Amino acid sequence: MKTEQFGVDAGAHDAARTIILDAAADVFQRQGFTRTTVDDIADAIDATKGRVYYYFRSKFDIFLAVYEHGMRKVREAVEPLAESPGTGRDRLRAMAVAHIENLMVYPGYHNTIHQGVHGQATTALKPRQLERLAELNRTREDYELMFRHVVTEGMADGTLRAEDPKLAARVLLSCLNATDMWFQPRPGQTTAELHDLAVRIADLVIGGLDQ
Repeated sequence: MKTEQFGVDAGAHDAARTIILDAAADVFQRQGFTRTTVDDIADAIDATKGRVYYYFRSKFDIFLAVYEHGMRKVREAVEPLAESPGTGRDRLRAMAVAHIENLMVYPGYHNTIHQGVHGQATTALKPRQLERLAELNRTREDYELMFRHVVTEGMADGTLRAEDPKLAARVLLSCLNATDMWFQPRPGQTTAELHDLAVRIADLVIGGLDQ
């Protein structure tokens, strides 16, 4: 039997909201935004549709919140590495590893981000939703720009071969993001195993920029 359990304080509210976002990210990945209903998301957390609407005004507002949450999580993992000591290549490799690890742990969020960039142009949206989507896409572009800056620095310090930094960063991220097309976590797969796989993927991709 489904129950209503609304958070009272800010912590409970945020926790309940995150549960919905986690479920929505998984459903959006499996079914795509268009085929997903609010009922599908409610079913995923064994709740009523009313509970979901308590926290979000519409399905697209859930989508935007998933996009925002996913960008925040990956930036928190990657951005400090862009500012860390080391050569441009060292920092780029660490950023790539962190990006892939985040993708493997939170694949639904990454998939939703990709849908937000590529698949929502024809959706009928309210002005506030269009504005928010544009802001989130700019946030994603800033994330790509962070990689471009480190690529540029690696080329300047001689640890990466000369190439168009914009093209190099875009190809790099495209290759890293393609991991979600084939990666399937194994039962019992450890954090160390995920890290080792992320390192191997990063080395293969960054190898194309080696001198």
